[in-house]
Amino acid sequence: MGIELPGGNKMETKSINVINTGATGMVGEGVLHECLNDPKIAAITLINRRSAGIVHPKVKEVLLTDLFAFTGDEPGLDNADACFYCLGATSIGKSEGDYTKLTYDLTLKIATPLLKLNPGITFCYVSAKGTDDSEKGKTMWARIKGRTENDLAKMGFRQFYAFRPFMLTPTKGLQNTHGFYNYISWLFPLGRMVYPEGFCTLKELALAMIQVGYQGYGKKIITPTDMVKLAK
Repeated sequence: MGIELPGGNKMETKSINVINTGATGMVGEGVLHECLNDPKIAAITLINRRSAGIVHPKVKEVLLTDLFAFTGDEPGLDNADACFYCLGATSIGKSEGDYTKLTYDLTLKIATPLLKLNPGITFCYVSAKGTDDSEKGKTMWARIKGRTENDLAKMGFRQFYAFRPFMLTPTKGLQNTHGFYNYISWLFPLGRMVYPEGFCTLKELALAMIQVGYQGYGKKIITPTDMVKLAK
């Protein structure tokens, strides 16, 4: 891949290798879908509990029935330029302890060996709008997301970015779209007009993540407005 410069010269640039977690969920699948079609992405390693069912020359999978058993010794993880961390869990019906385990503990359990293997890696974390980075608010999920963002930012990644979507328009044709989007999709065009800071498409989030993983960005907290800008 090359970039055309004035005078007809080309500056050679390299495509990047990425790790994607959560590809069997809605956001992770959407990010994987765009990675498959983007020439900036050379190779994709998936870390999943179950197979994403993708057969593609760019893709290989690391399958662990228990993600807490992840050690970093699994093959094919030591040549990554970026990690797109899309694993997530709803806080609905969970105690603070259970949600902390799935959101904070698991994220750092996976991030720590990846950083050791790839000291120059960029880490892109899918968080959520409303995250409380003071860690002192009343909303349980927001505090824990904030703690997760804060501690990831201190770990020493070459670059760390927190993506904070709110309402996402799903990508048509994918398998893991949450059912409730079928009932509220009519809201998105209006919502985008009246509250652009809260609405973007899953495709825009994915393209923004690829762009940030590839060449960085001037902000560490990526809002829906940033995602739309970066996706263009």
